[in-house]
Amino acid sequence: MTSTSNRQIILASRPSGWVSPDNFKLIESPIPTPGPDQVLIKNLWLSLDPYMRSRISDAKSYAQGVNPGQLMVGGTVGEVILSNSSQFKVGDIVLAANGWQLYTATNPSAITKIDTSKISSTAYLGVLGMPGITAWRGLMEICEPKPGETVVVDAASGAVGSVVGQLAKALGCRVVGIAGGSAKCAYVVNELGFDACVDHRSPTFVQDLNAELPRGIDCLFENVGGPIFEQLLTLMNPFSRIALCGMVSEFNKPPHAHKTLRSILVNRIKLQGFIVSDRMDHWADIRTKLSELVLSGKLKFRESIVHGLENAPAALVGLLKGENFGKQLVKLTDD
Repeated sequence: MTSTSNRQIILASRPSGWVSPDNFKLIESPIPTPGPDQVLIKNLWLSLDPYMRSRISDAKSYAQGVNPGQLMVGGTVGEVILSNSSQFKVGDIVLAANGWQLYTATNPSAITKIDTSKISSTAYLGVLGMPGITAWRGLMEICEPKPGETVVVDAASGAVGSVVGQLAKALGCRVVGIAGGSAKCAYVVNELGFDACVDHRSPTFVQDLNAELPRGIDCLFENVGGPIFEQLLTLMNPFSRIALCGMVSEFNKPPHAHKTLRSILVNRIKLQGFIVSDRMDHWADIRTKLSELVLSGKLKFRESIVHGLENAPAALVGLLKGENFGKQLVKLTDD
């Protein structure tokens, strides 16, 4: 054990509007002692994700929120450094939801051993983790794209959107991404193989979008909400489908009044919101399929990494502003 104390980040206050690093507080506490049949984990990597904004709000949500004074939630990859359990041994690398802290004592039922012999441990927080599984479920189970159809995904260079587009291309679809900035759009097309990408920061965004979608949209994987979603709704085809995954652009603003939802009625669009944790029994099978695609080189991923737990709040703010490029991670140790 390289430290004598645990470092944790708690929610200091609820944000009003945009999140600020001042809404969080770094504290120190004793390293926990594992009880009977428990293990002690040294957390190595922390995942930052858009859902965290809704967890620190007092608005009604699908999951228990974080109250001021409580530990911030988050997915982690860590190493077992003490074990009182026959199921895990010292040195095992595990996937868990240990939150924003360096050490965690927990029960075996709360962690999953992962195989890092061929794929990096960080992939289990991104392409093989909640984001990748979210992409699979929304695309395959809700959008159900057919060869030749047009699939659109916004936040296309992110952890979820990048997987959605690559899966849709493998199914024989025409895939158009939406991302912020020319660098992200170039990556989406040149590296990930999308057919096109439209920069939502461009002053000609609407014209560019219309030019890339002359046959409309058959499947929309929606991550952003707000004005971008409004514009996309006007391009939906009859009997198209929308997987409503997120509304990240609206997390820090008052509720947005959708003005074009009439398109859902006129075009008989199938729109379904979904939460990836609704069907946890499917995760293992989906992860296996995603792993096979990664190992075969058919599914690529990119990561943005910041170093140090103390930098997690600023990184979350950047994530919510679209400053990350790919999956946002925090490296918790210097190992």
